[in-house]
Amino acid sequence: MKITIKGPKMDPIKMEFSHDMKAEEILNLVKDKMPYPIYGCKVDNSYRGLLHNVHRDCTVEFLDIRTSAIWYVYQNSLILLFIKAVHDVLDKSVLVSVNNSLSKGLFITLNRNINQKTIKLIEDKMLELVKKDIPIKKEHMTKEKAIELAKKHRQQETCRLLESIPSLNNVEIYSLEDEVEIFYNFLVPSTGYLQYFELKNYKNGLLLRFPHQSNPLIIPEFEEQNVLYKAFSEVNRWGQLTNTNYVVDLNEQILTMGLKELYLMQEALHEKKISDIADEILKSKKRVVLICGPSSSGKTSFANRLSIQLKVNGLSTLCLGTDDYFVNRDQTPLDENGQKDYESIKAVDIKLFTSDIQKLLNGQEVDLPYFDFTKGEKIFGDKITKIDKKHVLIIEGIHALNEKLTEGISENEKFKIYISPFSPISIDHHNRIPTTDCRMLRRMVRDYQFRNRSVKQTIAEWPKVRAGEEKNIFPYADQAEVFFNSNCIYEFAVLKKYAEPLLREVKPDEEEYAEAQRMLSFLRFFDVATDDDKIVNNSIIREFIGGSILVH
Repeated sequence: MKITIKGPKMDPIKMEFSHDMKAEEILNLVKDKMPYPIYGCKVDNSYRGLLHNVHRDCTVEFLDIRTSAIWYVYQNSLILLFIKAVHDVLDKSVLVSVNNSLSKGLFITLNRNINQKTIKLIEDKMLELVKKDIPIKKEHMTKEKAIELAKKHRQQETCRLLESIPSLNNVEIYSLEDEVEIFYNFLVPSTGYLQYFELKNYKNGLLLRFPHQSNPLIIPEFEEQNVLYKAFSEVNRWGQLTNTNYVVDLNEQILTMGLKELYLMQEALHEKKISDIADEILKSKKRVVLICGPSSSGKTSFANRLSIQLKVNGLSTLCLGTDDYFVNRDQTPLDENGQKDYESIKAVDIKLFTSDIQKLLNGQEVDLPYFDFTKGEKIFGDKITKIDKKHVLIIEGIHALNEKLTEGISENEKFKIYISPFSPISIDHHNRIPTTDCRMLRRMVRDYQFRNRSVKQTIAEWPKVRAGEEKNIFPYADQAEVFFNSNCIYEFAVLKKYAEPLLREVKPDEEEYAEAQRMLSFLRFFDVATDDDKIVNNSIIREFIGGSILVH
């Protein structure tokens, strides 16, 4: 059996074996060549756990948490370890709910009050389990037996979900001694892999914290994120108002009554929130509204809808996008790999941007540019503009909250908004849906429909986009005065219809195949919404699936 072995910053090695090998056994032969701990691998462009049995000629590429899919493997493995420790320290009746990503960790709540002393006991138990290096065992179980297991653990939403998916024949069950849980992705082989974590008492729950992708060996310093914490409270309220807290809730609405009422409820929630924000801006008397958010957050649609609400409040508006202030392509800065870095704030002509904003606020006439992406340069002469004191400038872009972009403009003039799609939907109590996956689905559908880009290109570029967000966007989120949740609760069911055929086009011999298959595996839990023609034409989701009167 001929195996080509790859790893981060490692020249490929060819080895021959006379018998089947676990991926973990192969890893042990080359572990000293890896810069960081390995938690998973790709076998011929398919993600696999380290207990995967390699039985034929292939390429095995070992991966650390700098690959997002493996970062989720580490997180899910930590969740199982945490649940085991909680049940050992307290008892099996304690229900663990993994809510969302927050402050470089996972925000978790228990159905029991806990204090710092209890949290320390749980953390100590986790460390003890890690030191013992206990195997994490995987078992394929029939759907019927998995449903029995979920009932035993009083996980009603898991039972309902498993019952609602006819195509699901068996389920992967993971056990850590007497702790048995359902996970929908592979985990690490044993507790000894889970060296890096900490628990922190936080608000009405706790934070399970672990290394970030940017540094796999270090737990990052804690950063308070009050804006996002408050946002998640609102997200949960939206889920309760629409009776859509889990995937199965959405699926049942599709099967029983269609999604028309949910479409209308979601738009009403968005419209009310946008109206409330417009009222705050009017009350503040601020003239520069800055809208920032990561890729595919729906910034453009939101900016236009906010503009309408401000006009309802008697204000005039002028919308500007920072994309029109890109430096000409021959001046674009380079990243550490010598490639053009379009995510950097240095890719924006800050001097011109600031000058134009100040002139507009002073009532002067300005020749506003628009960026011609075909020519790679700013074009002038078509947008000569002047505003009065009743005008509000609405500026949207990934750097909108970065102070460098608006230097010289008084803080008293700035109203800051952060936007991102936070879904209230989880698969079950401890299998959450990352916001990143929502945005990636949006982007691949939009890129294919409106930017002539294949799903392969979107997947290939996504890690670079994410790295740019971590550097240029997320650090500024807590500066916002207001958070707007651009998620449409039903959107996974809608996006599935558009994304699934595109993902199936990625071939097994293509590098993007593993990520395409991961997304397909995730989408299998959702029923398809076939009646998306009922979604109104100013909905944020229209920015991605088409039919919007606000963009394109």
